[in-house]
Amino acid sequence: MYQIYIKKRVLKGIVKLPFSVQQKLSGLLFGLRETGPLQYEWPNFSQIGENQYHCHLSRKWVACWQCEKDSIIIEVYYAGSRESAPY
Repeated sequence: MYQIYIKKRVLKGIVKLPFSVQQKLSGLLFGLRETGPLQYEWPNFSQIGENQYHCHLSRKWVACWQCEKDSIIIEVYYAGSRESAPY
């Protein structure tokens, strides 16, 4: 089981997301906690840098996270629109 940390900025932004996207993010967080950073079943999942990953929550919304190799700590550092994504 992995430990999930969500940046404070992300937590503040989650309430601004549409409810359906919040639900999908919740499902993603559950998957990250249970199976780790590699979430191949999520749409457009890919590695975007060394130990950094992202997936689409819907057509317009994405989530980004990082996990150091051999670590059980996953940090979610972005959840929001594709246009503002940090990649």
